[in-house]
Amino acid sequence: MAQPRVIIIGAGPAGVRCAETLVAAGLRPTVVDENRRDGGQIYRRQPGNFTRPYAKLYGTEAASAQALHESFDALRATVDYLPETLAWNIADGKLHVMHNQRTRSLPYDALVICSGATDRLMPVKGWHLAGTYSLGASQIALKAQACAIGRQIVFMGTGPLLYLVASQYVKAGAQVAAVLDTSPFMRRVAALPKLLARPNVLLNGFALVANLKRAGVQVLTGITPMEIKGSPETGVQGVLIHDSRGNERAFECDAVAMGYHLRPETQLADLARCAFRFDHETRQWLPDTGEDGRTSVPGVYLAGDGMKVLGADGAEIGGRLAALALLNDFKLPVSDDEIFALRAQQAAMERFRRGLVQAFPWPAQQAAQLPDDAIVCRCEAITAGELRRVVCDMGAREANRAKALCRVGMGRCQGRYCGHAGAEVIAHAAGVPVEQVGRLRGQAPVRPLPIAVLEEEQ
Repeated sequence: MAQPRVIIIGAGPAGVRCAETLVAAGLRPTVVDENRRDGGQIYRRQPGNFTRPYAKLYGTEAASAQALHESFDALRATVDYLPETLAWNIADGKLHVMHNQRTRSLPYDALVICSGATDRLMPVKGWHLAGTYSLGASQIALKAQACAIGRQIVFMGTGPLLYLVASQYVKAGAQVAAVLDTSPFMRRVAALPKLLARPNVLLNGFALVANLKRAGVQVLTGITPMEIKGSPETGVQGVLIHDSRGNERAFECDAVAMGYHLRPETQLADLARCAFRFDHETRQWLPDTGEDGRTSVPGVYLAGDGMKVLGADGAEIGGRLAALALLNDFKLPVSDDEIFALRAQQAAMERFRRGLVQAFPWPAQQAAQLPDDAIVCRCEAITAGELRRVVCDMGAREANRAKALCRVGMGRCQGRYCGHAGAEVIAHAAGVPVEQVGRLRGQAPVRPLPIAVLEEEQ
């Protein structure tokens, strides 16, 4: 029997462990990755000419990062690795990719999508000013380019990544003006029983906060963002908030890093025609998968944060489980004991994930409080007032209808930055639950393609 043609999208923690498991079973998968080097976002490898040590670059995750990189280095001769290759469409059993401004189609028998996650963002007035970055972009600047996003930086949002990236900046010698968290401190206390499912990770979180305070960084919880101050000419000049007692506070800065936990990168799953479900805890649409990553489409699997955000080590487990599910479906031998052990580990991570959702909630109420002149969609410069107008005056109570009438989510990011917040604005203006607003449908290409792109002969 011929080996199945297997393609893995993504060379982060899930993709690497998936490839490792498939190679151990005698397969030779193709690994497609948009980045120049393996590691994904969390373990993004620095350019080859950079010499910063692992401990300084990855902190408490240094050992995990090095282990993943060394694993992939050992796999390189046993996989077909396509770096700097954009997976931009899935159709008719083929993955469409682009490399060096040339596109081609890769047929597959099985496809494992390890697309990772991106920042989940809630707009605030002034967030379109130069100097406002997502937490992920701030991390990329530090890891891949060895530079900070500004001279004096405010980190604002909620979730573990907020504290991790702020700590990485402090460790790199950057000036962090403040860490401003929208989640109330008591939410974390209430979530402790779930967070104790992973005590070592919880202790690392406490250590990050302690290190920030030890470095003299102001850390405020329960804040409400009001405005990022500045002008088109000067960019960011400061941040205005209300603290947990309702007092107005201002912080001078020339850069802001924002993020409200993470959202799975689901466009490719959408193009593969996978079914989705609404997750009430996180107020977002997620691919509907079994515990081992099987989707509603035979031969298509999801793994890692592109399915559900469990963190880097959870993604590694997800990659292994998806590979084992694939092998099982193709009647290749697998170890039931290994599957059960991995599922047990994943169950503990799922409990911890639910604790994080409880401790660091998505601030849906901020969408209702956005002033009409606040920009929601940065790509198309659509304001909250314009979005409310198409809801109230034109009856656009569904996300794609609103997109058709005012172009919200129609820009370069295809709603990655504004889609969740835009849905909250629509829901509040229409007086309906946010799940009734639906989700912006994925469209190809998932990233913009150059006009001069050429298609290779098959």
